[in-house]
Amino acid sequence: MLWLQLLVNGLVTGCALGVVAVSFSLIYATTKIFHVAHAGVYTMAGYLAWWLLRHDVPDVAALLIAMAACALAGALIQGGLYAQLERRHATHLVILIASLGMLAVMQNILAAVFTPNILQFPVPWGSRMVSLGAVRLTWTQLLTVAVSLAAFAAVMWFAHYTILGKRIRAVASNPFLAEITRLQPRAVYVYVVAIASAIVALPGILVPLDLGLQPYGGITPLLTATIAMIAGGVGSISGAFVLAIGIAVLQNLSLLVIPGEWSIGITFFIFVIFMLFRPTGLFAAAR
Repeated sequence: MLWLQLLVNGLVTGCALGVVAVSFSLIYATTKIFHVAHAGVYTMAGYLAWWLLRHDVPDVAALLIAMAACALAGALIQGGLYAQLERRHATHLVILIASLGMLAVMQNILAAVFTPNILQFPVPWGSRMVSLGAVRLTWTQLLTVAVSLAAFAAVMWFAHYTILGKRIRAVASNPFLAEITRLQPRAVYVYVVAIASAIVALPGILVPLDLGLQPYGGITPLLTATIAMIAGGVGSISGAFVLAIGIAVLQNLSLLVIPGEWSIGITFFIFVIFMLFRPTGLFAAAR
């Protein structure tokens, strides 16, 4: 039943990637900034949680502190970097390059402080196995699915049923109209990046909890999340989440017929073909 194990593993990975895609989609749909430094925030969350756990901070407290720190980092990047560049009428390309620079700075700081070697979380319960029929999962994988689904549901509820969520959607739909109606888009951009940074801290901690920490480990999840966001339809939270799961399942099932190093390439090839026939995304109309 190898295919079943691969399928379930793909669903687990897809749920984590779905949260990354949702958080990245939230930023891009609102600010129109390709926030590549999001990968650095994702990685930073894991290292902060690891450091806190090594200093005997309780598991839940370490998670919450890391989320708060990531939210602050996101707000500082938006308010201190992107907003300043926009005030100087910088192009989107300049902002993208600045974001790439910020990502490089964050990754190298983490590598210098914690070493570039793989680090394992000091959490013994995380690697314990649970048998579900023919499928075996770790407690970390089960927790990843539960937390990811809860985070997705929370983001959907927040976007549609809270005042701030509706304000964010209004700014994303029409920034000019939001400006003249005093919705303060620049302040909303800071809120959005901070919220998305706190959200991405969840997979940023749970994935390394299972696979280990590396300072350059956030690039591949962000790249996959970007594909999911575009293929799902920019601005569609549900589309990004569903497509991220689909991509992860496809990558895992492809291991049945091709070597692992080819799976990502096949996924990108299918994405290119898909975009040729559906460039607006699968769920472009969803919000």
